[in-house]
Amino acid sequence: MFSGRFNEISFKGDIFGGVTTAIVSLPLALAFGVASGAGAEAGLWGAILVGFFAALFGGSTSLISEPTGPMTVIMTAVLTSMMAKYPESGMAMAFTVVMMAGAFQILIGTLKLGKYITLMPYSVISGFMSGIGIILIILQFSPLLGQSAPSGGVMGTVSALPDIISNISFSELLLGVLTLIILFLFPEHYRKYVPAQLVALVVVTLFSLIFFDIDSIRRIGEIPAGLPSLVIPYFNADMFMTMVIDALVLGTLGSIDTLLTAVIGDSLTRTEHDSDKELRGQGLANMISGLFGALPGAGATMGTVTNIQVGARSPLSGIVRALVLALVVLIAGGLTEPIPMAVLAGIAVYVGINILDWSFIQRAHKVSLQGMLIMYGVMILTVFFDLIVAVGLGVFISNIIIIEQLSRAQAQQVKAISDTDQDIVPLNDSERDLLNRANGKVLFFYLSGPMIFSVSKAISRQHSRVADYKAMILDLTDVPMFDVTVGLALENAIKDAQDADCKVYLLCPNKQTRHQLSKFKLLEYVAQESTYVSRYDALQAALRYVESS
Repeated sequence: MFSGRFNEISFKGDIFGGVTTAIVSLPLALAFGVASGAGAEAGLWGAILVGFFAALFGGSTSLISEPTGPMTVIMTAVLTSMMAKYPESGMAMAFTVVMMAGAFQILIGTLKLGKYITLMPYSVISGFMSGIGIILIILQFSPLLGQSAPSGGVMGTVSALPDIISNISFSELLLGVLTLIILFLFPEHYRKYVPAQLVALVVVTLFSLIFFDIDSIRRIGEIPAGLPSLVIPYFNADMFMTMVIDALVLGTLGSIDTLLTAVIGDSLTRTEHDSDKELRGQGLANMISGLFGALPGAGATMGTVTNIQVGARSPLSGIVRALVLALVVLIAGGLTEPIPMAVLAGIAVYVGINILDWSFIQRAHKVSLQGMLIMYGVMILTVFFDLIVAVGLGVFISNIIIIEQLSRAQAQQVKAISDTDQDIVPLNDSERDLLNRANGKVLFFYLSGPMIFSVSKAISRQHSRVADYKAMILDLTDVPMFDVTVGLALENAIKDAQDADCKVYLLCPNKQTRHQLSKFKLLEYVAQESTYVSRYDALQAALRYVESS
């Protein structure tokens, strides 16, 4: 069941990795739980349950899974919309969406589609993730300024900004700003020993207790000790399709987030994860997390990198991490009571700023204008319109641009000559001599590389003057595959030549390509004796035909 992932256990490294990542996860789990609207306990139990079961059943050795910024943003939107329409059952519906997202991830892994999840243009991924970062930052405006979060997500927050600013709590703003100052200015060499988020959480909480009355600042409150309550899956006929779409978005984002992080982990450990098994493990973990009313999660880059850097080499570290966090919740839950909400908002803002793809934003305009426009377009659509539309439109436009670029490159691989003055096809000296002896009466039609639908026009252009020749050699020696559109273009080329009384010779030594020709029934248009596997033989036959006619 564990496929050797526990073979490389390093008890010292794995236990130290588990304890260290638990310390890193604690403030983030609290911040994401509060930011989502489900409560700090939902964030903590999400970190525990997702982390434990993903480590136990996943396909990576050192991946740390927990609620992440992108997953929290989606969960916030789902929870807000469900609670707005159905105040009594909205919470259960939101966590049912989490269970459905987990089931979707299991389905992707079972169908072995994991390798396709990350086949997405980087400009789209960059724009989407940066958009998620901006959303996370905007949603923290209210708690950072001492106000309750307004309904309506990003647009609701933007609309309510005048009221939020007019009712600003300067004491809570001060705590949020202090949190951000610590997070940004905490010395890099100390971060190896203690996470800046934990330092900010402890220092600013103590500051708030010393300089402010405990009741004058909005605080988390005590997290209930004991196991969380089960959430019975709840479906609503009116919202079913919305729930399905939300689950697909959540599951897909979790899969992308996880597999991209797993690749980073592989590069550090020189191992290779099992994408499909990882998705099945993540899916099971998210289903269990949703069942207990906890936030969904995915592979977390910061936790994973920290885990590997301190010496973890097996999933044991992820299990230890989950157990340490469980002890915190079950035994020391009361310690979270005085933590100010503004501190968690500051931590969430810091995460949002780090999610922004600064490296690509800074150089996108230098690398590619088209890539830059796609990145910013996806970012804007993600923030102000719709996540699915943003990614779908970004992928569609990116693919159209790539196809257009491939078309230009592939069109150059469709060549036709009738004499060797045009040195554009791979003929040796003896083959060139045969083509020259035909005195321009043989058209040598050469294609190379994979042929997709975009080159059909180039094929049509090159054989348009076929009536001027006595024979045509269609050379597919260097074509490993072609699609339906190219198959039809080749069929038209053969038919046009035959209609113009131009003898067609087919050159196709590649077995896979011959099989495709057979499937398209193209071999029926060319006589068996006119089909060759050698360029020299095909040219010799064409020359004999020209000389005899």
